Amino acid sequence: YSVRHPEFADLDAVHALIVASEIEEFGEAEGFGLDELEGNWKLLDLGKDVWVAVAPDGALAGYGYVQDRRHVRLDMEVYVHPAHYGRGIGTTLVRLAEVRAKDHVPLAPPGTRVVVNNWINALNTEARSLLEREGYTPVRYFFRMEITFSEEPAAPTWPAGITVRSGGADEDLRPFFETSDEAMAENWGHVPRSFEEWMERRTQSNFDPSLWFLALDEGEPAAAVLCSISEGIGWVDTLAVRAAWRRRGVGYALLTHAFRELYGRGL
Repeated sequence: YSVRHPEFADLDAVHALIVASEIEEFGEAEGFGLDELEGNWKLLDLGKDVWVAVAPDGALAGYGYVQDRRHVRLDMEVYVHPAHYGRGIGTTLVRLAEVRAKDHVPLAPPGTRVVVNNWINALNTEARSLLEREGYTPVRYFFRMEITFSEEPAAPTWPAGITVRSGGADEDLRPFFETSDEAMAENWGHVPRSFEEWMERRTQSNFDPSLWFLALDEGEPAAAVLCSISEGIGWVDTLAVRAAWRRRGVGYALLTHAFRELYGRGL
């Protein structure tokens, strides 16, 4: 086996590896599209932040990357093809990503705690054991919630004074950014970013602002839901309610509105 940095010509093979890994772990692919992978790569330095492990026959056996968030949060993901489990590929990729992550420590603001997050399926005991051997500790668990519609979702009941509008490709999307950024400021792991950085990450291949909805209270943004479509699945990427409007049913109404829009698109 050998390890190298990928080129864009490896894109299809890396995507196939991710899909094979997901099917092995979850019984199905998670809906991460080739276009999304391409979008992610455009935000990474392939020559420094991304690696592939190559099997003796030339097939890709592993894939890993580390993504920088203002030098204080480094998000890492590693995938190993099921045909190549148990050969130290995951360990090798984790260690390479850590070396790269350390480059960001002197770039972080003085006194900042720099953290590497490694995201895994909590039911994957081998991955968990690997990370614990490398000194990692579980700190957060996240749940993915799904809903399948057998009929059109009920119309939302909006609190008094609340209206809703969608985004548009030619509109100023800053209110969506400001609403979600303020609402998520206290969320675990939140790292502030500029509007330009936020837009760069949001406007990838599956960007569709007609699936972004902003709840307004007499013109004042109260909440936002940002949705997207990937591989035929509707995703609620962000549901955010500003503090002054919480516990009034705004978030529930906005989520229901998004459900109806996604249902209307056959999702």
